[in-house]
Amino acid sequence: MNKNLSFKAVIFDLDGTLLNTLTDIADSMNAILRSRGFPEHPVDQYKYFVGDGMETLVRRTIPEQYRNEKFINDCLSELKKEYSRRWNNKTIPYDGIEDLLTSLSEKNVPMAILTNKPHNFAVQTINCFLPRWEFPVILGAKPEIPKKPDPTGALLIADTLNIAPDKILYLGDTDTDMETATRAGMYPVGILWGFRNRDELLRAGAKELIQTPTEVLRYF
Repeated sequence: MNKNLSFKAVIFDLDGTLLNTLTDIADSMNAILRSRGFPEHPVDQYKYFVGDGMETLVRRTIPEQYRNEKFINDCLSELKKEYSRRWNNKTIPYDGIEDLLTSLSEKNVPMAILTNKPHNFAVQTINCFLPRWEFPVILGAKPEIPKKPDPTGALLIADTLNIAPDKILYLGDTDTDMETATRAGMYPVGILWGFRNRDELLRAGAKELIQTPTEVLRYF
């Protein structure tokens, strides 16, 4: 790490960064595929389907010949219903995340969350699994805000926190996160306990990679 760097806040991605939500997402989408007579996908394959919002998840998982807008929207509506029944069955925080959040809170580091998960699911999930920590801004997917990697949401968080983008550490596990951070003028750090691999993160602009949550503390 460049010792001249100093940060005043951190933005976290949610799925694959703070929480391992993969199995609940996979179970929800596979239930829809099964009900329609389509092949299901192994849970690990969902690491490459998620990250860009629920509509994109549907588009990536259904057979190519069915990828028209009406069918996708029908499946998307079903997915929201399925996920609303399964969202907390198997989801858990990653090892070390709770200790990290406690340490950052003790240092009075503002913590925000930016995710392509629908906003209502994001808030619900955080309130359930991470209720002991304060996040001044939680921003999930909303119709009026472009999804990541568009930097609008990240810059809105910076404005709300009243902290310059270049003083914000951005932590995520996918190319979408690294591109978002770069486009927002933030410092992109890729995490290796999530859904994707080091090559993807580095290609997408990660300045550094970390193996464990406790490594985040060295930036503050």
